[in-house]
Amino acid sequence: MTIRHTVVFTLVHPAGSPEEAAFLDTATETLSAIGPVRDFTVSRQVSAKSDLQWQFAMVFADEADYAAYNDDPAHVAFVANRWVPEVDAFQEYDFTPR
Repeated sequence: MTIRHTVVFTLVHPAGSPEEAAFLDTATETLSAIGPVRDFTVSRQVSAKSDLQWQFAMVFADEADYAAYNDDPAHVAFVANRWVPEVDAFQEYDFTPR
């Protein structure tokens, strides 16, 4: 059963800053290159109903692929070196089809 992994977040960087762009570019390059990741997207939040500004979304074929992504050294390094110091707040959501 497929899993759509999403994370909605706000960065510590000002909107439109070079630092924001660098974070998003690095995330796209790094995370989309991890083997089991499919349909990686970056989206900007446009609703006034949420303080969170960005979303990453990706699809995994099954739980084994999702676990492989979480344990992949590139993902672990991205989280430690970029996500933890640069993300101010986030919510994570994982969905499977009905």
